[in-house]
Amino acid sequence: MQKSPFWSLIFWAGVWEFVGQMQWMTLLPPLSGIWFAFAELFQQSAFWDAFIMTARTFGIGLSLSIVVGIPIGILMGISSRADKILSVWVNLFLSAPITAVIPALMPILGIADATVIATVILFSIWVVIIDTQAGVTHVKDSLVEMGKIFGCSRSKIIFWIVIPSAMPEIITGIRLSVVRAVKGVIVGQIVIALIGFGGLFSTYLSYFLMERFWALIIVVFIMSFTIIGLVEMLERRIAFYAKSR
Repeated sequence: MQKSPFWSLIFWAGVWEFVGQMQWMTLLPPLSGIWFAFAELFQQSAFWDAFIMTARTFGIGLSLSIVVGIPIGILMGISSRADKILSVWVNLFLSAPITAVIPALMPILGIADATVIATVILFSIWVVIIDTQAGVTHVKDSLVEMGKIFGCSRSKIIFWIVIPSAMPEIITGIRLSVVRAVKGVIVGQIVIALIGFGGLFSTYLSYFLMERFWALIIVVFIMSFTIIGLVEMLERRIAFYAKSR
């Protein structure tokens, strides 16, 4: 008989609590202490200041990645010349260790929100481009030919046929970019500026406040899962486009 995910979660939570109470690993505090620290976080002004700063840089960086990445992906999907020119750079940055590149942004952008926003973009834009290109490339030729038969211009075919048909892949790229954007905002705040949640992570580790450290990780997980869940709801709403291609 297959176990329910709920009981599996209860089991591992109990194991965590037992190990934490035994104090075998100082990096793993009791789960009860983490939940108390989680509740205390919301009473601290430093947490809310960090939350606002992190949410702002995350939102701006992810929005720019989507606004810029989707047109580039469409261009690569409809133009073989653009694909040959840009695909090398897209695949290079997608596979490159972005964390090692981040310090090079400091002399250019300084130690401020701009560096963190740039980090979020470097982490998240490439999956948007690749998935958008894949969606455009896999649009059926028969749909495009139908548009030409009815006298649609090239721009109308792109906006009214190609983009709607590629929406499932575009939304998938946005969902994957959310995960990478979360990594980007935390890494950027730690490596570059030590502000926002990244600054809190560094402070909690420096003073060995492991309950607050793990509580902040839970906050980041909740934020990520909430945004991903909203994107998945949108993905399900437009899933009918995939059946019509």
